[in-house]
Amino acid sequence: MTTQISVVSAHGGNGTTGLSQWHGIVVILVGIASLSTFILLKRMNRISPRATVYGIFFGIMITAIGGILFEGLAPDPTFTAKSMPFARLWYQPLAIGTGISIMVLSFIAGVVRWPTRPRYTFLGILMGGWVLYPYLFPGFLGYTNPIGYGLVIGTPVLVGYILWKDTGSVLYRILQDPVARRFGVGVGAIMSLFFMSTTGYMSFFLEEGAPQETTIVVMSVLYQLVKWPTIEAVFPEIPFFIAISPGVIILVGLLGVLIGLNAAVIARYWLVEQQAGTTQGTAGTAAVVGACTCGCCGPLVSQIAFIAAGPAIAAPLYWIFVDSASPLSSLFSIGSIVLFTGTLIYSIDSARLSTQSTSVAPAD
Repeated sequence: MTTQISVVSAHGGNGTTGLSQWHGIVVILVGIASLSTFILLKRMNRISPRATVYGIFFGIMITAIGGILFEGLAPDPTFTAKSMPFARLWYQPLAIGTGISIMVLSFIAGVVRWPTRPRYTFLGILMGGWVLYPYLFPGFLGYTNPIGYGLVIGTPVLVGYILWKDTGSVLYRILQDPVARRFGVGVGAIMSLFFMSTTGYMSFFLEEGAPQETTIVVMSVLYQLVKWPTIEAVFPEIPFFIAISPGVIILVGLLGVLIGLNAAVIARYWLVEQQAGTTQGTAGTAAVVGACTCGCCGPLVSQIAFIAAGPAIAAPLYWIFVDSASPLSSLFSIGSIVLFTGTLIYSIDSARLSTQSTSVAPAD
């Protein structure tokens, strides 16, 4: 028996668990309180940097678990076309205008701000291509087009090249520290699982009507511009659902690595007591706590608005940020890639300026 399960249907079940979204909210608040407590204690010099690192990791883990509970237990909202903030016919001009603007601004910024680093311009142009592609190659024309696969595969290649050129030597020394390395790997793994859960590609909550026996199927699924061979597996006795494809591995893996590297950098600065002022504090916050700027923010924002303000407020957010046809839905993913890449480069460049003569040695 093989049953085809939709990715988006594999969450929202709470009939057998006795849990609700409010349990997820409580866990999130506990995690945030833990994060705030350890950060405050660190600023007051009441605990060691090592204890701060492990404490913040604990807070991030609790917060992520709460986010997974909150999203996984959320009922799938149903919105009518009348609730759309504007007609879908505006999606194409909005996407084309947004994509071209990203490309033009990237070129101008590259020429004016980073004339010796043209790779930044190429990254911006590539990100603009992500927004333009579904409308330049609409429908089946773009589902298996080599250009689409090139955009997706080329993104981690270009990001990796940028990091190798601009941060490679420093990152190598930072990752020699076992505590910073473990913190980075742990945070990156947690946020990868969080991203997969909130985008429906992994769930511990199965809806009614899901298969009652272990089911594994292989199908072609559209994910991030093009179709990928996807393995979908349902294990009702756990319960557990997962969908894995090369596209999911590429995007989630890239975001997880970027978040993990940012986390390792800020952990290393704490461990060696290097204070880089407001710049480093901002970088650490954006890298470790600011992971909600990933593509999973759309569903979370929509769900929070649905509870706090009702469907009248949640519906426009859903159509703008969650609807797969909206050009703004892809901006979270590509924006997160640019944010975490830029944050990592900026924090390391700032540290170089303030600690030119400081050598990085293992902390334990």
